[in-house]
Amino acid sequence: MSTAKQISVAARRLGETVGGLAFSEPVTHVYNPLDYAWAPHAEYIRRFGATRKRVVLLGMNPGPYGMAQTGVPFGEVAAVRDWMGIEAPVSKPVCEHPKRPIQGFDCTRSEVSGRRLWGFFAERFGTAEAFFQEHYVANYCPLVFMQESGKNHTPDKLPAAEKAPLDAACDAHLRSLLEILRPQWVVGVGAFAESKLTAVIAGLETPPQVTRVLHPSPASPAANRGWGEAVLRQLQEAGVW
Repeated sequence: MSTAKQISVAARRLGETVGGLAFSEPVTHVYNPLDYAWAPHAEYIRRFGATRKRVVLLGMNPGPYGMAQTGVPFGEVAAVRDWMGIEAPVSKPVCEHPKRPIQGFDCTRSEVSGRRLWGFFAERFGTAEAFFQEHYVANYCPLVFMQESGKNHTPDKLPAAEKAPLDAACDAHLRSLLEILRPQWVVGVGAFAESKLTAVIAGLETPPQVTRVLHPSPASPAANRGWGEAVLRQLQEAGVW
């Protein structure tokens, strides 16, 4: 089975598993892009997951205007459509939040984290093909959690009884992804992702080196003071680049 096919099978399994989980208030809506946005996600895997990678970068979970809309990790619409050349049909989640509609590639809101991350790589590597030759980007958890107000609810804030089955599924998928891609380096985009990588690689036969970079979220004052420069320095100092 090809590398891309293996990743696709693992992603399908993850989507189906987490899609069957239940969550309680304050979470009122849960989006699963591996279901309603499978078409662009599958194209992302097909185009950019076909070979082993030297570096795998991991985020926490989709943003409401990124992967939630496009099915691609950190998937700011313009970056996915114009830089990666991916545009595919996106349907709707089973229960859509009125304040967080899914518009797919028609979404006009920009995902700041995705714009920063993919903009940085576009500036450094030029083409998506050049970047993905040695790199791959994934999310730990594929679900988007929202409160009744529409506020984002990150998976680290879920109660232990709900986190346990979610983490088990996400850990298993991450382990599979790393076994398929066999990277030399894994990079957590933020502390949460780094902690998940550290735990999962401990069980691998040949564990990669792990490090982390500053998360590009606009909620981070440090990220707002020059995220690209900080990340370049972090990757160079760690020895990734």
